[in-house]
Amino acid sequence: MSDFRNAIFPLLAVIVLACADSESPPKTPPELPESLWVEIAGEPFKLELALDAASRHEGLSGRLSIEPNGGMLFVNTVESPRAMVMRDCGIPLDVAFLDFSGEVVAIHEMRPELPRRPGESRSEYDSRLRVYRSAAPAGFAIETAGGRLDEIGLRVGDRVVFDIASTLDLARRAEGQQR
Repeated sequence: MSDFRNAIFPLLAVIVLACADSESPPKTPPELPESLWVEIAGEPFKLELALDAASRHEGLSGRLSIEPNGGMLFVNTVESPRAMVMRDCGIPLDVAFLDFSGEVVAIHEMRPELPRRPGESRSEYDSRLRVYRSAAPAGFAIETAGGRLDEIGLRVGDRVVFDIASTLDLARRAEGQQR
């Protein structure tokens, strides 16, 4: 009888634990915000967040307009030299690259590129796009409507104000949810 108990009790424990787990509600990750308010040259901007590789790659592609105090904040969890291109974007954009302290390390006015030609492969198209580079390692990039950063007087060396640590945490969470 003791052999039976020794065999059955561990089995019952496994069944009880399995049943307890199946009744638990599924754990869904908390929702990530879609946008964030930042202060650029003293003005508030509501920027869409690009927190993972897919959203950073898509960026503002396909947009036909951007609100005067709108745009996108590209968040990378590692600070390194960065580059942007105008992939499938028909409107002018400004880009400011920022380091992890929020300091602007480069600003560019980006012009629309010719659209992808019939028969042109994605890699051929991508290879002909002009590349806009950060002048130093950057963790963030901000894209706004073309001419807007000059209009508000943003310059290299200025700081963009937002909660950098929390924003980096959001990107880490977004990247973790994709795995």
